[in-house]
Amino acid sequence: MKAVKFRTFTLIADIVILAISFLIAASFKPSGLTGYLPTHYIFLAGLSLIWIIISLLNGKMHRGRIVNFTTLFSRVLTSNFIALAIIALLMYAFREYSFSRTVVLGTACIATFLELLIGTIYIEYKKAVIQDYQNYDEYKATRKKSEEELVEKTNGNGNGNIHINENDINPRVIRAIEREAGAEMARAIMNIAGARLNKKTAVVSTTTIFNITNLPEEQYDYIINLHRFNDIKKLNYFLDEVNFKLPVKGYFLGCVETKDQRKKRLLKKYPPVLNYFYYSADFVVKRILPKIKFTRKLYHLLTNDNNKVLSRAEALGRLSRAGFKISQESFAGGYLCIEAVKTGEPIQMNGVNYGPIIALPRVGQNRDPIKVYKLRTMHPYSEYIQDYIYDQYDLQEGGKFNDDFRITSWGAICRRIWLDEMPMLINLFKGNMKLVGVRPLSLQYFELYDRHLQERRINYKPGLIPPYYADLPSNLAEIQESEIRYLDAFDKNRFLTDFRYFWKSIWNILFRNARSR
Repeated sequence: MKAVKFRTFTLIADIVILAISFLIAASFKPSGLTGYLPTHYIFLAGLSLIWIIISLLNGKMHRGRIVNFTTLFSRVLTSNFIALAIIALLMYAFREYSFSRTVVLGTACIATFLELLIGTIYIEYKKAVIQDYQNYDEYKATRKKSEEELVEKTNGNGNGNIHINENDINPRVIRAIEREAGAEMARAIMNIAGARLNKKTAVVSTTTIFNITNLPEEQYDYIINLHRFNDIKKLNYFLDEVNFKLPVKGYFLGCVETKDQRKKRLLKKYPPVLNYFYYSADFVVKRILPKIKFTRKLYHLLTNDNNKVLSRAEALGRLSRAGFKISQESFAGGYLCIEAVKTGEPIQMNGVNYGPIIALPRVGQNRDPIKVYKLRTMHPYSEYIQDYIYDQYDLQEGGKFNDDFRITSWGAICRRIWLDEMPMLINLFKGNMKLVGVRPLSLQYFELYDRHLQERRINYKPGLIPPYYADLPSNLAEIQESEIRYLDAFDKNRFLTDFRYFWKSIWNILFRNARSR
Protein backbone atom coordinates (compact mmCIF):
# COMPACT_ATOMS: atom_id res chain seq x y z
CA MET A 1 0.00 0.00 0.00
CA LYS A 2 2.79 2.40 0.89
CA ALA A 3 4.56 1.56 -2.40
CA VAL A 4 1.41 2.43 -4.39
CA LYS A 5 0.99 5.74 -2.54
CA PHE A 6 4.65 6.56 -3.09
CA ARG A 7 4.43 5.79 -6.81
CA THR A 8 1.23 7.85 -7.18
CA PHE A 9 2.77 10.78 -5.36
CA THR A 10 5.97 10.72 -7.42
CA LEU A 11 3.97 10.39 -10.66
CA ILE A 12 1.92 13.49 -9.86
CA ALA A 13 5.05 15.33 -8.71
CA ASP A 14 6.84 14.45 -11.97
CA ILE A 15 3.99 15.82 -14.07
CA VAL A 16 3.98 19.04 -12.06
CA ILE A 17 7.77 19.34 -12.39
CA LEU A 18 7.59 18.85 -16.17
CA ALA A 19 4.86 21.48 -16.48
CA ILE A 20 6.81 23.99 -14.41
CA SER A 21 10.00 23.24 -16.35
CA PHE A 22 8.21 23.77 -19.68
CA LEU A 23 6.80 27.11 -18.51
CA ILE A 24 10.25 28.26 -17.36
CA ALA A 25 11.95 27.16 -20.60
CA ALA A 26 9.29 28.75 -22.81
CA SER A 27 9.34 32.02 -20.87
CA PHE A 28 12.96 32.61 -21.93
CA LYS A 29 11.99 32.67 -25.63
CA PRO A 30 11.23 36.08 -27.21
CA SER A 31 7.54 35.28 -27.83
CA GLY A 32 7.13 33.86 -24.34
CA LEU A 33 4.39 31.53 -23.13
CA THR A 34 1.70 32.96 -25.39
CA GLY A 35 3.76 32.03 -28.46
CA TYR A 36 4.80 28.50 -27.44
CA LEU A 37 2.00 27.13 -25.27
CA PRO A 38 -0.50 26.67 -28.16
CA THR A 39 2.10 25.04 -30.44
CA HIS A 40 4.03 22.91 -27.94
CA TYR A 41 1.30 21.33 -25.82
CA ILE A 42 1.56 18.15 -27.93
CA PHE A 43 5.29 17.99 -27.18
CA LEU A 44 4.62 18.46 -23.45
CA ALA A 45 2.01 15.69 -23.42
CA GLY A 46 4.27 13.31 -25.34
CA LEU A 47 7.29 14.09 -23.20
CA SER A 48 5.25 13.56 -20.00
CA LEU A 49 3.99 10.17 -21.19
CA ILE A 50 7.42 8.88 -22.28
CA TRP A 51 9.10 10.45 -19.21
CA ILE A 52 6.76 8.62 -16.82
CA ILE A 53 6.95 5.28 -18.65
CA ILE A 54 10.76 5.27 -18.66
CA SER A 55 10.82 6.39 -15.02
CA LEU A 56 8.56 3.49 -14.01
CA LEU A 57 10.58 0.97 -16.01
CA ASN A 58 13.89 2.23 -14.64
CA GLY A 59 12.70 2.21 -11.02
CA LYS A 60 12.87 5.97 -10.49
CA MET A 61 9.40 5.98 -8.97
CA HIS A 62 9.64 2.75 -6.98
CA ARG A 63 9.76 2.95 -3.20
CA GLY A 64 13.07 1.64 -1.86
CA ARG A 65 14.97 1.87 -5.16
CA ILE A 66 16.44 5.31 -4.45
CA VAL A 67 18.18 4.96 -1.09
CA ASN A 68 21.27 7.18 -1.42
CA PHE A 69 22.81 9.83 -3.65
CA THR A 70 24.41 7.26 -5.97
CA THR A 71 21.09 5.59 -6.79
CA LEU A 72 19.37 9.00 -7.04
CA PHE A 73 21.78 10.40 -9.62
CA SER A 74 22.10 7.16 -11.59
CA ARG A 75 18.34 6.51 -11.92
CA VAL A 76 17.31 10.13 -12.53
CA LEU A 77 20.03 10.86 -15.08
CA THR A 78 19.67 7.59 -16.99
CA SER A 79 15.84 7.75 -17.04
CA ASN A 80 15.73 11.35 -18.19
CA PHE A 81 18.46 10.90 -20.79
CA ILE A 82 16.65 7.90 -22.31
CA ALA A 83 13.33 9.78 -22.33
CA LEU A 84 14.91 12.79 -24.04
CA ALA A 85 16.64 10.53 -26.58
CA ILE A 86 13.34 8.82 -27.45
CA ILE A 87 11.64 12.19 -27.91
CA ALA A 88 14.45 13.30 -30.21
CA LEU A 89 14.17 10.09 -32.27
CA LEU A 90 10.39 10.46 -32.58
CA MET A 91 10.76 14.08 -33.67
CA TYR A 92 13.26 12.96 -36.32
CA ALA A 93 11.14 9.97 -37.42
CA PHE A 94 7.99 12.07 -37.88
CA ARG A 95 9.96 14.97 -39.41
CA GLU A 96 8.59 17.23 -36.68
CA TYR A 97 11.03 20.17 -36.73
CA SER A 98 8.63 22.89 -35.63
CA PHE A 99 9.36 22.37 -31.93
CA SER A 100 11.95 24.70 -30.46
CA ARG A 101 15.14 22.88 -29.52
CA THR A 102 15.67 25.40 -26.72
CA VAL A 103 12.27 24.59 -25.22
CA VAL A 104 12.72 20.82 -25.67
CA LEU A 105 16.22 20.65 -24.20
CA GLY A 106 15.50 23.34 -21.59
CA THR A 107 12.43 21.52 -20.28
CA ALA A 108 14.39 18.29 -19.85
CA CYS A 109 17.37 19.98 -18.18
CA ILE A 110 15.28 22.06 -15.76
CA ALA A 111 13.13 19.04 -14.85
CA THR A 112 16.25 16.97 -14.20
CA PHE A 113 17.68 19.66 -11.95
CA LEU A 114 14.44 19.98 -9.97
CA GLU A 115 14.16 16.20 -9.58
CA LEU A 116 17.72 15.97 -8.29
CA LEU A 117 17.14 18.85 -5.88
CA ILE A 118 13.88 17.41 -4.51
CA GLY A 119 15.40 13.91 -4.42
CA THR A 120 18.37 15.19 -2.42
CA ILE A 121 16.08 16.79 0.13
CA TYR A 122 14.02 13.58 0.30
CA ILE A 123 17.10 11.42 0.94
CA GLU A 124 18.31 13.78 3.67
CA TYR A 125 14.85 13.60 5.24
CA LYS A 126 14.81 9.81 5.15
CA LYS A 127 18.31 9.62 6.61
CA ALA A 128 17.17 11.85 9.47
CA VAL A 129 14.42 9.43 10.49
CA ILE A 130 15.51 6.91 13.09
CA GLN A 131 13.95 3.59 12.06
CA ASP A 132 15.50 1.34 14.73
CA TYR A 133 15.22 2.35 18.38
CA GLN A 134 16.77 -0.81 19.78
CA ASN A 135 20.09 0.92 20.39
CA TYR A 136 18.63 3.85 22.29
CA ASP A 137 21.99 5.03 23.61
CA GLU A 138 23.29 5.38 20.06
CA TYR A 139 20.11 7.21 19.05
CA LYS A 140 20.52 9.68 21.92
CA ALA A 141 24.15 10.27 20.97
CA THR A 142 23.44 11.00 17.30
CA ARG A 143 20.12 12.86 17.34
CA LYS A 144 20.00 16.64 17.39
CA LYS A 145 19.86 17.82 20.99
CA SER A 146 17.22 20.23 22.19
CA GLU A 147 18.02 23.75 23.29
CA GLU A 148 17.35 22.82 26.92
CA GLU A 149 19.81 19.92 26.76
CA LEU A 150 22.53 22.10 25.23
CA VAL A 151 22.12 24.80 27.88
CA GLU A 152 22.13 22.17 30.64
CA LYS A 153 25.37 20.82 29.19
CA THR A 154 27.06 24.22 29.38
CA ASN A 155 26.03 24.59 33.01
CA GLY A 156 27.45 21.16 33.70
CA ASN A 157 30.96 22.34 32.83
CA GLY A 158 31.57 23.91 36.23
CA ASN A 159 29.75 27.20 35.63
CA GLY A 160 26.76 26.83 37.90
CA ASN A 161 26.65 27.63 41.59
CA ILE A 162 25.77 24.48 43.53
CA HIS A 163 25.94 25.77 47.11
CA ILE A 164 24.48 29.21 47.74
CA ASN A 165 24.72 31.06 51.02
CA GLU A 166 21.81 33.48 50.87
CA ASN A 167 23.37 35.54 53.66
CA ASP A 168 26.00 36.63 51.13
CA ILE A 169 23.34 37.98 48.74
CA ASN A 170 21.99 41.51 49.02
CA PRO A 171 18.27 41.12 49.93
CA ARG A 172 17.46 44.43 48.19
CA VAL A 173 18.49 42.89 44.88
CA ILE A 174 16.34 39.79 45.38
CA ARG A 175 13.28 41.85 46.38
CA ALA A 176 13.70 44.04 43.31
CA ILE A 177 13.86 41.00 41.02
CA GLU A 178 10.85 39.34 42.69
CA ARG A 179 8.71 42.48 42.36
CA GLU A 180 9.49 42.82 38.68
CA ALA A 181 9.84 39.24 37.41
CA GLY A 182 8.57 36.88 40.14
CA ALA A 183 10.07 34.38 42.55
CA GLU A 184 11.07 31.85 39.86
CA MET A 185 13.24 34.38 38.06
CA ALA A 186 14.73 35.58 41.36
CA ARG A 187 15.67 32.02 42.30
CA ALA A 188 17.21 31.40 38.86
CA ILE A 189 19.32 34.56 39.04
CA MET A 190 20.44 33.64 42.55
CA ASN A 191 21.59 30.26 41.24
CA ILE A 192 23.52 31.96 38.46
CA ALA A 193 25.09 34.91 40.24
CA GLY A 194 25.26 33.83 43.88
CA ALA A 195 27.33 36.15 46.08
CA ARG A 196 27.97 38.51 43.16
CA LEU A 197 24.52 40.01 43.92
CA ASN A 198 25.91 42.57 46.36
CA LYS A 199 25.38 46.26 47.04
CA LYS A 200 27.15 47.14 43.77
CA THR A 201 24.39 45.42 41.74
CA ALA A 202 21.95 47.45 39.64
CA VAL A 203 18.57 45.94 38.71
CA VAL A 204 16.63 47.55 35.85
CA SER A 205 13.78 46.49 33.56
CA THR A 206 14.08 48.67 30.50
CA THR A 207 14.11 48.69 26.71
CA THR A 208 15.63 52.15 26.28
CA ILE A 209 19.28 53.15 26.16
CA PHE A 210 18.46 56.34 28.11
CA ASN A 211 17.88 54.40 31.35
CA ILE A 212 21.28 52.72 31.01
CA THR A 213 23.01 55.99 30.18
CA ASN A 214 21.72 57.47 33.45
CA LEU A 215 23.56 54.84 35.49
CA PRO A 216 26.86 56.14 36.89
CA GLU A 217 29.93 54.72 35.13
CA GLU A 218 31.83 51.89 36.84
CA GLN A 219 29.88 52.29 40.07
CA TYR A 220 28.31 48.87 39.62
CA ASP A 221 30.02 45.50 39.27
CA TYR A 222 26.82 43.76 38.16
CA ILE A 223 23.95 45.06 35.99
CA ILE A 224 20.75 43.02 35.57
CA ASN A 225 18.14 43.92 32.96
CA LEU A 226 14.93 41.95 33.44
CA HIS A 227 13.33 43.11 30.21
CA ARG A 228 13.91 40.64 27.39
CA PHE A 229 16.19 41.43 24.46
CA ASN A 230 13.33 40.87 22.01
CA ASP A 231 11.75 44.26 22.80
CA ILE A 232 14.91 46.37 22.94
CA LYS A 233 15.23 48.69 19.97
CA LYS A 234 18.78 49.14 18.67
CA LEU A 235 19.93 46.20 20.77
CA ASN A 236 23.58 46.54 19.75
CA TYR A 237 23.76 50.14 20.96
CA PHE A 238 21.97 49.13 24.16
CA LEU A 239 24.56 46.43 24.91
CA ASP A 240 27.41 48.81 24.03
CA GLU A 241 26.07 51.27 26.62
CA VAL A 242 25.91 48.50 29.25
CA ASN A 243 29.54 47.72 28.47
CA PHE A 244 30.56 51.35 29.05
CA LYS A 245 28.92 51.35 32.50
CA LEU A 246 30.84 48.32 33.76
CA PRO A 247 34.49 47.87 34.68
CA VAL A 248 36.53 45.09 33.11
CA LYS A 249 35.43 41.79 34.72
CA GLY A 250 32.08 43.38 35.60
CA TYR A 251 28.98 41.24 34.95
CA PHE A 252 25.81 41.74 32.96
CA LEU A 253 22.74 39.49 33.03
CA GLY A 254 20.00 39.70 30.43
CA CYS A 255 17.20 37.46 29.20
CA VAL A 256 15.76 36.53 25.82
CA GLU A 257 12.91 34.48 24.44
CA THR A 258 14.67 32.28 21.90
CA LYS A 259 13.08 31.32 18.59
CA ASP A 260 12.58 27.74 19.85
CA GLN A 261 10.81 28.99 22.99
CA ARG A 262 8.69 31.31 20.86
CA LYS A 263 7.63 28.46 18.59
CA LYS A 264 6.61 26.28 21.55
CA ARG A 265 4.67 29.18 23.09
CA LEU A 266 2.74 30.00 19.92
CA LEU A 267 1.91 26.38 19.12
CA LYS A 268 0.67 25.88 22.67
CA LYS A 269 -1.29 29.14 22.74
CA TYR A 270 -3.58 28.35 19.80
CA PRO A 271 -5.63 25.23 18.98
CA PRO A 272 -4.26 22.55 16.60
CA VAL A 273 -4.13 23.42 12.89
CA LEU A 274 -4.81 27.10 13.64
CA ASN A 275 -1.58 27.26 15.62
CA TYR A 276 0.51 26.26 12.61
CA PHE A 277 -1.24 28.80 10.37
CA TYR A 278 -0.49 31.51 12.94
CA TYR A 279 3.09 30.33 13.38
CA SER A 280 3.65 30.30 9.60
CA ALA A 281 2.41 33.89 9.32
CA ASP A 282 4.55 34.88 12.30
CA PHE A 283 7.55 33.19 10.67
CA VAL A 284 7.12 35.22 7.48
CA VAL A 285 6.61 38.57 9.22
CA LYS A 286 9.10 38.22 12.07
CA ARG A 287 11.87 36.12 10.51
CA ILE A 288 11.81 36.63 6.74
CA LEU A 289 10.80 40.28 6.28
CA PRO A 290 13.56 41.75 8.52
CA LYS A 291 16.22 39.67 6.76
CA ILE A 292 15.51 41.06 3.27
CA LYS A 293 16.67 44.56 2.43
CA PHE A 294 13.60 45.44 0.36
CA THR A 295 11.09 44.30 3.00
CA ARG A 296 12.87 45.60 6.09
CA LYS A 297 10.94 48.89 6.09
CA LEU A 298 7.67 46.97 5.84
CA TYR A 299 8.73 44.87 8.84
CA HIS A 300 9.45 47.99 10.94
CA LEU A 301 6.14 49.51 9.85
CA LEU A 302 4.21 46.41 10.92
CA THR A 303 6.04 45.67 14.18
CA ASN A 304 7.92 48.82 15.19
CA ASP A 305 10.75 46.33 15.94
CA ASN A 306 8.91 45.05 19.01
CA ASN A 307 8.75 41.37 19.91
CA LYS A 308 11.54 40.53 17.47
CA VAL A 309 12.64 36.91 17.00
CA LEU A 310 16.12 36.07 18.24
CA SER A 311 17.84 32.71 18.16
CA ARG A 312 20.00 31.58 21.05
CA ALA A 313 23.07 31.92 18.81
CA GLU A 314 22.19 35.51 17.85
CA ALA A 315 21.61 36.55 21.47
CA LEU A 316 24.94 35.09 22.54
CA GLY A 317 26.66 36.54 19.49
CA ARG A 318 25.36 40.05 20.11
CA LEU A 319 26.65 39.93 23.68
CA SER A 320 30.06 38.68 22.53
CA ARG A 321 30.29 41.42 19.91
CA ALA A 322 29.54 43.97 22.65
CA GLY A 323 32.73 43.01 24.49
CA PHE A 324 31.37 40.31 26.80
CA LYS A 325 32.38 36.69 27.36
CA ILE A 326 29.50 34.31 28.06
CA SER A 327 29.69 33.00 31.62
CA GLN A 328 26.47 31.04 32.16
CA GLU A 329 23.09 30.25 30.64
CA SER A 330 19.91 29.08 32.35
CA PHE A 331 16.22 28.82 31.48
CA ALA A 332 13.75 30.51 33.82
CA GLY A 333 10.28 32.03 33.53
CA GLY A 334 9.95 31.19 29.85
CA TYR A 335 13.20 32.96 28.97
CA LEU A 336 16.86 32.13 28.56
CA CYS A 337 18.92 34.02 31.14
CA ILE A 338 22.48 34.79 30.03
CA GLU A 339 25.26 35.97 32.32
CA ALA A 340 28.27 37.57 30.65
CA VAL A 341 31.47 39.18 31.93
CA LYS A 342 33.06 42.25 30.33
CA THR A 343 36.42 41.43 28.76
CA GLY A 344 36.99 44.44 26.54
CA GLU A 345 35.47 47.10 24.32
CA PRO A 346 32.66 46.38 21.83
CA ILE A 347 33.65 45.29 18.33
CA GLN A 348 32.53 47.92 15.84
CA MET A 349 30.49 46.67 12.91
CA ASN A 350 30.24 47.99 9.38
CA GLY A 351 26.47 47.84 9.20
CA VAL A 352 24.21 44.84 9.87
CA ASN A 353 24.11 42.14 7.24
CA TYR A 354 21.35 39.54 7.21
CA GLY A 355 21.80 38.81 3.50
CA PRO A 356 22.21 35.32 2.04
CA ILE A 357 25.87 35.86 1.05
CA ILE A 358 28.39 36.51 3.83
CA ALA A 359 32.10 37.28 3.79
CA LEU A 360 33.99 35.41 6.50
CA PRO A 361 37.47 36.51 7.64
CA ARG A 362 39.99 33.73 7.05
CA VAL A 363 43.76 33.29 7.21
CA GLY A 364 45.13 33.43 3.68
CA GLN A 365 48.52 33.10 2.03
CA ASN A 366 51.33 34.88 3.89
CA ARG A 367 48.93 35.12 6.85
CA ASP A 368 47.09 37.91 5.06
CA PRO A 369 43.41 38.09 6.04
CA ILE A 370 41.05 37.28 3.17
CA LYS A 371 37.28 37.36 2.86
CA VAL A 372 35.84 33.97 1.97
CA TYR A 373 32.37 34.19 0.47
CA LYS A 374 29.75 31.65 1.49
CA LEU A 375 26.02 31.17 1.57
CA ARG A 376 24.78 32.04 5.05
CA THR A 377 24.04 28.80 6.91
CA MET A 378 24.33 30.11 10.48
CA HIS A 379 22.23 32.45 12.55
CA PRO A 380 23.34 36.11 12.50
CA TYR A 381 26.22 37.04 14.84
CA SER A 382 27.29 33.38 15.10
CA GLU A 383 30.84 34.26 14.09
CA TYR A 384 31.36 36.08 17.42
CA ILE A 385 30.86 32.97 19.57
CA GLN A 386 33.28 30.54 17.94
CA ASP A 387 35.54 30.62 21.02
CA TYR A 388 32.53 29.91 23.24
CA ILE A 389 31.50 26.97 21.04
CA TYR A 390 35.02 25.56 21.18
CA ASP A 391 35.14 25.89 24.99
CA GLN A 392 31.78 24.18 25.49
CA TYR A 393 31.60 21.55 22.77
CA ASP A 394 33.97 18.93 21.42
CA LEU A 395 35.17 18.48 17.86
CA GLN A 396 33.44 15.73 15.92
CA GLU A 397 34.84 13.66 13.06
CA GLY A 398 36.00 15.92 10.25
CA GLY A 399 37.06 18.72 12.61
CA LYS A 400 33.63 20.35 12.97
CA PHE A 401 31.99 21.16 16.30
CA ASN A 402 29.59 18.77 17.99
CA ASP A 403 26.07 20.11 18.62
CA ASP A 404 26.76 23.34 16.74
CA PHE A 405 23.48 25.18 17.40
CA ARG A 406 24.60 28.10 15.25
CA ILE A 407 23.63 26.25 12.06
CA THR A 408 20.09 26.86 10.82
CA SER A 409 17.85 23.99 9.69
CA TRP A 410 17.96 24.96 6.03
CA GLY A 411 21.66 25.75 6.41
CA ALA A 412 22.33 22.14 7.37
CA ILE A 413 20.64 21.02 4.13
CA CYS A 414 22.67 23.52 2.09
CA ARG A 415 25.88 22.20 3.64
CA ARG A 416 25.01 18.63 2.74
CA ILE A 417 24.46 19.47 -0.92
CA TRP A 418 27.33 22.01 -1.04
CA LEU A 419 25.20 25.03 -1.95
CA ASP A 420 26.95 27.00 0.78
CA GLU A 421 30.30 26.54 -1.01
CA MET A 422 29.20 27.97 -4.38
CA PRO A 423 29.96 31.67 -3.57
CA MET A 424 33.60 30.63 -2.94
CA LEU A 425 33.96 30.67 -6.74
CA ILE A 426 34.24 34.44 -6.26
CA ASN A 427 37.48 33.82 -4.34
CA LEU A 428 38.69 31.58 -7.16
CA PHE A 429 38.10 34.34 -9.71
CA LYS A 430 39.69 36.96 -7.42
CA GLY A 431 42.81 34.79 -7.18
CA ASN A 432 43.16 34.53 -3.39
CA MET A 433 42.11 30.86 -3.47
CA LYS A 434 42.73 27.95 -5.83
CA LEU A 435 40.67 24.91 -6.75
CA VAL A 436 42.52 22.35 -4.56
CA GLY A 437 44.40 23.32 -1.41
CA VAL A 438 44.40 23.51 2.36
CA ARG A 439 41.16 24.68 3.91
CA PRO A 440 40.86 28.45 4.61
CA LEU A 441 40.64 28.68 8.41
CA SER A 442 39.28 31.23 10.84
CA LEU A 443 41.89 32.68 13.18
CA GLN A 444 40.42 30.74 16.14
CA TYR A 445 40.60 27.43 14.29
CA PHE A 446 44.02 28.29 12.84
CA GLU A 447 45.36 28.69 16.39
CA LEU A 448 44.41 25.06 17.15
CA TYR A 449 46.96 23.81 14.61
CA ASP A 450 50.52 22.85 15.55
CA ARG A 451 52.91 25.78 15.26
CA HIS A 452 55.08 24.23 12.56
CA LEU A 453 52.03 23.53 10.36
CA GLN A 454 50.74 27.06 10.91
CA GLU A 455 54.02 28.47 9.63
CA ARG A 456 54.08 26.10 6.67
CA ARG A 457 50.50 26.33 5.40
CA ILE A 458 50.57 30.15 5.13
CA ASN A 459 53.05 29.75 2.25
CA TYR A 460 50.25 28.36 0.06
CA LYS A 461 46.94 29.62 -1.25
CA PRO A 462 43.98 27.93 0.44
CA GLY A 463 41.70 25.85 -1.76
CA LEU A 464 38.02 25.28 -2.45
CA ILE A 465 38.50 21.49 -2.21
CA PRO A 466 40.67 20.63 0.82
CA PRO A 467 42.62 17.38 1.28
CA TYR A 468 39.99 16.37 3.83
CA TYR A 469 37.70 15.07 1.05
CA ALA A 470 40.46 12.86 -0.33
CA ASP A 471 41.73 11.38 2.95
CA LEU A 472 38.56 11.60 5.10
CA PRO A 473 40.32 12.17 8.46
CA SER A 474 38.26 11.83 11.62
CA ASN A 475 39.84 14.29 14.07
CA LEU A 476 42.04 17.36 14.25
CA ALA A 477 45.31 15.41 14.47
CA GLU A 478 44.42 13.37 11.37
CA ILE A 479 43.35 16.53 9.52
CA GLN A 480 46.79 18.03 10.14
CA GLU A 481 48.51 14.82 8.98
CA SER A 482 46.37 14.87 5.84
CA GLU A 483 47.36 18.46 5.06
CA ILE A 484 51.06 17.68 5.63
CA ARG A 485 50.88 14.76 3.17
CA TYR A 486 49.19 17.01 0.62
CA LEU A 487 51.75 19.80 1.02
CA ASP A 488 54.66 17.32 0.76
CA ALA A 489 53.24 15.94 -2.48
CA PHE A 490 52.40 19.44 -3.77
CA ASP A 491 55.99 20.58 -3.29
CA LYS A 492 57.18 17.70 -5.49
CA ASN A 493 54.63 18.02 -8.31
CA ARG A 494 51.99 20.73 -8.14
CA PHE A 495 49.85 19.84 -11.15
CA LEU A 496 49.71 16.07 -10.65
CA THR A 497 49.04 16.43 -6.91
CA ASP A 498 46.09 18.76 -7.40
CA PHE A 499 44.81 16.61 -10.28
CA ARG A 500 44.94 13.44 -8.17
CA TYR A 501 43.41 15.06 -5.07
CA PHE A 502 40.63 16.65 -7.15
CA TRP A 503 39.40 13.40 -8.67
CA LYS A 504 39.82 11.41 -5.46
CA SER A 505 37.77 14.05 -3.63
CA ILE A 506 35.05 13.99 -6.29
CA TRP A 507 34.89 10.19 -6.04
CA ASN A 508 34.56 10.31 -2.24
CA ILE A 509 31.92 13.02 -2.43
CA LEU A 510 29.79 11.15 -4.97
CA PHE A 511 30.21 7.57 -3.81
CA ARG A 512 31.51 7.60 -0.22
CA ASN A 513 29.14 10.21 1.17
CA ALA A 514 31.90 12.66 2.08
CA ARG A 515 30.42 16.07 2.85
CA SER A 516 30.64 19.02 5.19
CA ARG A 517 28.58 18.94 8.39
